[in-house]
Amino acid sequence: MLIPRMIEEKMLVLLRQGKISKWFSGIGQEAVSVGVTLTLEADEYILPMHRNLGVFTSRNIPLYRLFSQWQGKAGGFTKGRDRSFHFGTNEFRIVGMISHLGPQMGVADGIALAHRIRKENKVTAVFTGEGGTSEGDFHEAMNVASVWDLPVLFCIENNGYGLSTPTEEQYRCRHLADRGAGYGMEAYRIDGNNILEVYTKVSELAESMRTAPRPVLLEFSTFRMRGHEEASGTKYVPDELMAFWALRDPIENYRNFLLAEEVLSEEKDTRMREQITENIRDNLQTAFDEAPVTFNEEKELFDVYGSFDYKETPPGDTRHSIRFVDAVSRGLGQAMERFDDLVLMGQDIAGYGGVFKITDGFVSRFGKERVRNTPICESAVISAAMGLSVSGMKAVVEMQFADFISSGFNPVVNYLAKVHYRWGQRADVVIRMPCGAGVGAGPFHSQTNEAWFTKTPGLKVVYPAYPYDAKGLLATAIEDPNPVLFFEHKGLYRSVYQEVPEDYYTLPFGKASLLREGTDITIISYGMGVHWALEVLDAGEDISADVIDLRTLQPLDTETIFRSVKNTGKVIILQEDTLFGGIASDISAMIMENCFEYLDAPVQRIGSLETPVPFAKALEDGFLPKERFKSAVHRLLMY
Repeated sequence: MLIPRMIEEKMLVLLRQGKISKWFSGIGQEAVSVGVTLTLEADEYILPMHRNLGVFTSRNIPLYRLFSQWQGKAGGFTKGRDRSFHFGTNEFRIVGMISHLGPQMGVADGIALAHRIRKENKVTAVFTGEGGTSEGDFHEAMNVASVWDLPVLFCIENNGYGLSTPTEEQYRCRHLADRGAGYGMEAYRIDGNNILEVYTKVSELAESMRTAPRPVLLEFSTFRMRGHEEASGTKYVPDELMAFWALRDPIENYRNFLLAEEVLSEEKDTRMREQITENIRDNLQTAFDEAPVTFNEEKELFDVYGSFDYKETPPGDTRHSIRFVDAVSRGLGQAMERFDDLVLMGQDIAGYGGVFKITDGFVSRFGKERVRNTPICESAVISAAMGLSVSGMKAVVEMQFADFISSGFNPVVNYLAKVHYRWGQRADVVIRMPCGAGVGAGPFHSQTNEAWFTKTPGLKVVYPAYPYDAKGLLATAIEDPNPVLFFEHKGLYRSVYQEVPEDYYTLPFGKASLLREGTDITIISYGMGVHWALEVLDAGEDISADVIDLRTLQPLDTETIFRSVKNTGKVIILQEDTLFGGIASDISAMIMENCFEYLDAPVQRIGSLETPVPFAKALEDGFLPKERFKSAVHRLLMY
């Protein structure tokens, strides 16, 4: 406990000197961090918050690396890309938080799930504050852990304030531990400033959880003696409350106890402090001597994604005419056979087979451990998929409908997308997205929302139009260690047939398909839009057109696009998504910037009406861009 306390005291000096930019103090809470960490085995994961310095020091992370991290230097854990404790390290089995606190609870669920599937008797500990328990992710993660009997220690540091908001404005139950009963979960209140109580109780629970896996909720009563971060101060805290907790300092009280028990002497205490001071000084100097990071554009862009050495698995000769939905199902099943560490998660995907029956029969083939029904909690499930990836496994999460991804948006765009860039951790997660209108499903089951994700660096976005592509691209998505949003248009599931290879095969990302070749016009689309474009061309019109099926939107095959535009001089981009802010806008801008001198007409963009997706057929037909596309093609040809 003394090591993190003395480091913090030094950091407060450096903060005033401008040598670090920000500090979140855990002074007064060291017994929780240290006590919990020392109860865990070295290979058990712990997911701390930004005031849990004692977790990092108790795992014996070299101090100079922590100091480099806080100074934004390359010797830290994020190459200067993130600050303070926003990092993880598999070497020390630590996964740090992001500022959107909630997802780490679900990540802990995923790590614990990996242990359960592999039949490893391990515990995972995750921290949050009393303020964080108000987030929906907290409740979702608790529920998932309870339903699945996951050995997670949910550690709440109840330190009285969420920034300046006191506990009486955060929750109405008497104690946060009382919430455990609502999840059918054991829960305990512990004096978080008494290291002996923390260590003894958590040791007992951790040992029991290793042999009888289950989640446990722990509420540690403690106090934050400094501001939420140093700039905020503590003026909102009554003086008498500060005085009350000052008498309960975990280090001073334990020191007095050890002196009284004659375990510690004043001489030994002095010697320890001198050694810690010297260690801090030497490691700080190492960090100070390290050169500041320098900007390298190529390296920055390269690290957004984890390396993926795509190896083509060619298709076999045996083929069958199957539907789009069958291609997805068979591709998913063959991936499950190929990767023993692949886990499927989603609502109703087990015995029921999913609402589109893509996983029908999978439980009998692969078992309930790997084909898992989930509660209705998209955020926790996506976070759990991230936890599986931390543990070296793969995950495919099915959104029952692509629209429902909004309930899990945060972990997708803030955790999965950024995690490799931040600290080199792969997010080996595929999220299947049944999407699209034209089936009379109304505003909440019909969106094609790919533009939410093509905007986000770190994500890959796949959107096939044909069964052959769907099967091969899904295989590649699962092989790829980066997060992939895999869009499957519901209107194509049972309406499109194609000869598809029986065996497992892969197709490359970033390679569009040139479906037809012509000289008059370039038509660019993906998903259902490809079929609309071909219907127009097949309606007896004498139009000589290049038809490009993008297949993947991120990465995007700009080479094929530019080559075609230079050949035809006219281009129209068709998307089912509403027009403004869609990917057609970016493709149009790219063409204007790179092919302007080859254009014989302005680039045309066609998308759906700027409204939510309506239910009634006449309204939905008017919303969709198919008819507007027909007239736009003729106008462009006549330009």
